[in-house]
Amino acid sequence: MLFGCTTAPQGKQTNPFVSILPLILIFLVFYFLLIYPKSKEQKKHRLLLSKLKKGDQVILSCGIHGRVVGVTDKIAVLRIAENVKIEVEKGHIVTVMKS
Repeated sequence: MLFGCTTAPQGKQTNPFVSILPLILIFLVFYFLLIYPKSKEQKKHRLLLSKLKKGDQVILSCGIHGRVVGVTDKIAVLRIAENVKIEVEKGHIVTVMKS
C-alpha cells in the first residue's frame, strides 16, 4: 500500500531555531551594513539643519552656493548673488560652512 502509510519516518527532528538562524544572520548583516549607517547619517543631517542660522554659507544638493539670509521651520532664504534671493527647502541643504 503506497498511499496508506501510517508510520512516520524515523528521521531526526530539526530544531526550528536552526532553520531560522540564517535569516536572522542575514538581517543582522543588512542592519549593520545598510540601515544603521543610513539612520546615523540622517540624524547627523537633521542636527546640521537644526543649527542653521542667518549668515551661514551653504551648498544645496543641486550645487548652488549661497548665504542664508532667513530661516523658518522648513524653508531657508538664500542670497546667491547681489539682489538675488531664493527660497529652498531645508532638506536640500547638503553642506553648511560657518561664516
